[in-house]
Amino acid sequence: MSGEIISLTSIGRLSGSKRTTAGGCPSAQSHDDYDPALWERIKDHPCYNEQAHHDFARVHVAVAPACNIQCNYCNRKYDCSNESRPGVVSEKLTPEQALRKVTHIAARLPQLSVVGIAGPGDALANPKWTFQTFELISRNLPHLKLCLSTNGLALPDHLDTIKSFGIDHVTMTINMIDPEIGARIYPWIFFDHRRWTGLDAAKILHERQMAGLEGLTAAGILVKVNSVLIPGVNDHHLAEVNAAIRARGAFLHNVMPLISDPAHGTAFGLGGQRGPTPEELTEAQERLGGSGVRLMRHCRQCRADAVGLLGESRDADFTLDRIPEQPVLDLAPHHAYRAHIEREWQHRRAARAAAGRQLAAAAPRGPAKLRVAVATNGGGRVNLHFGKATEFLVYEADSTGIRLLGPRRVENYCLGGFGDDQRLEAVIAALAGVDVLLVAKVGDCPRARLEQAGLRIDDSHGQDYIEPAIAACFAAARQAGLPPRRASA
Repeated sequence: MSGEIISLTSIGRLSGSKRTTAGGCPSAQSHDDYDPALWERIKDHPCYNEQAHHDFARVHVAVAPACNIQCNYCNRKYDCSNESRPGVVSEKLTPEQALRKVTHIAARLPQLSVVGIAGPGDALANPKWTFQTFELISRNLPHLKLCLSTNGLALPDHLDTIKSFGIDHVTMTINMIDPEIGARIYPWIFFDHRRWTGLDAAKILHERQMAGLEGLTAAGILVKVNSVLIPGVNDHHLAEVNAAIRARGAFLHNVMPLISDPAHGTAFGLGGQRGPTPEELTEAQERLGGSGVRLMRHCRQCRADAVGLLGESRDADFTLDRIPEQPVLDLAPHHAYRAHIEREWQHRRAARAAAGRQLAAAAPRGPAKLRVAVATNGGGRVNLHFGKATEFLVYEADSTGIRLLGPRRVENYCLGGFGDDQRLEAVIAALAGVDVLLVAKVGDCPRARLEQAGLRIDDSHGQDYIEPAIAACFAAARQAGLPPRRASA
């Protein structure tokens, strides 16, 4: 989805991934999983509904620069256009500028459904600008959902205001429930007009986070909890975090990998703390599977000024210097897009059901499970050329269904008509543990190297829905009696 104005005739949409019984629909969070009222609340939120992330966009407005805690994995950068991670923005906004920006984006992107405030500091450490922004958005753009992200320290003080604005989705970052572990993650917090450090800081943060979470869920607000997986610090502790947030009614748990590059200037990065490998992240998520809190697998760890579908980087297209002083919004394309998506989702549900039947009927030989990486440009389809991919969605299939394991980021191999061999080797490393690579197209040279590295390349499903394409790969692998998944690199 690289163009600004979307032609409805050119869009193909729909997908998901949940484990079901044999013959069932291998879907994401789908209409059948929820009562109608709850489905209406999440169906077009790309973070709270895995299915929606193929079809609906969000915008983060950077109106909250201050933060009330310091995390060892965070370095809030401004005027930075080449990094895609939390806490980074290219420009800070006033509430009035945020309204102007969102109005223009809504006019250009009919798939926009959510306005969020995620920093670059903490939304509730900047309550005046945060709630002034929400007031302007809700008054002028009432068709958009409001969403905020917070570390939770100030949350108990603003529960009534959040409820009064009708904010239905709140994301909290909770990395620990044990202050001993928290003291290794947070050097300090600022609370009650003073700075706290060490165990005292971690205890206060933990208590405030739990109180805030309980207050939100008691009010019926949907809460997604983000936890950063930090090897050797909280990796095995996250099961306790999961149990604690489950007991307090959290809706989703998103376990994210630590981003730890010394170039980012974070304490963990400069101190040599490594991030998890893709396999370690998957294993940690698997340990939490079936716990009662749904796991979010499709997170992209977005910038605080992110624009577009998850995985897109459209923020540079919508800087203030590119936005008219008085943008005009016509909601007709928005309504037409919604109607198109409703029709498309019906087609995709049928495609997922057919995929489930094919999985269940696959020959009882060959690999019991198959991991498949997919190059997609949105819409739940295999629709992207290998050389253009900056991420691959990795799925696992077996006879009971297909489920998303998560995205794996890469640098695109193709650079203006030629390929970069170093980037190709990095792609191969990123796809460790994957059996099959599904792409719309791939050149002969990268195909040969990918196959030499042990990947099976399939470009016969271009523009097909993801689940049927994966089901066909699984059935073919079992029919041919292919060996089980190759070992991780």
